[in-house]
Amino acid sequence: MDRQLRSRLAHRDHPIAAPLSDDSVRQLLDRALRGGAARRVLDLGCGEAAWLLRALAAYPELTAVGVDLDARALTLAREGAERLGVARRIGLHHGDASAWETKEPFDAVLCVGSTHAFGGLSGTLEAIRPLLAEGGVAVVGEGYWEREPDALSLEIFGDALADLRTTVERVEADGWTPVFAHTSSPAELDHYEWSWSGSLADWALDHPEDPDAPEALRVAKEHRDEWLGGYRRSFGFVTLVLRAS
Repeated sequence: MDRQLRSRLAHRDHPIAAPLSDDSVRQLLDRALRGGAARRVLDLGCGEAAWLLRALAAYPELTAVGVDLDARALTLAREGAERLGVARRIGLHHGDASAWETKEPFDAVLCVGSTHAFGGLSGTLEAIRPLLAEGGVAVVGEGYWEREPDALSLEIFGDALADLRTTVERVEADGWTPVFAHTSSPAELDHYEWSWSGSLADWALDHPEDPDAPEALRVAKEHRDEWLGGYRRSFGFVTLVLRAS
């Protein structure tokens, strides 16, 4: 099954591709865009541009750019922008977010749930820095260990994650200052994980004739088992609002 298709299906009922509620997203956007003072925002790994569409609907003076490798997701993002009447204020680009360059920097740069595209948190922050205008804000979402992980959790995530304090210390060592953050609640994490595996399984059950259906069911069960039997007890997610020090 194509990885991009799988991701689109898994996020069908949870378009924010991270364990965040709509209220949390609104609060983070308000802090990042400074109540509408920001004029240009970039989302690296935007998918269907759920963050950007919410931002454009809330702030009529804002313009936005999104970059993603999934061409179909970008098509859906354009359709969403048309429905909201914000299509003229958004530019959507098919390409590798880690190679994105700009001549005109942005007031805010988002990368939530896509730090893997940059090799992790430090690589993401390094890529964001030249894209930000002076005084600009980065919004970066990253996993961390809420408590000591078990062997299965370490097998799934490897050794890239640390506890929250160490994660913030690493950000500071890279030359950034947190000005706000949201740590996802257990309810947000549960809602996201149930949505991810459930939406994928739901699609497979609705399309039994599709050749991808058996794999979709297998992946949904595997993901659900890894969550319930492993990292649900130890995994956390933080969305940091940062300014360059």
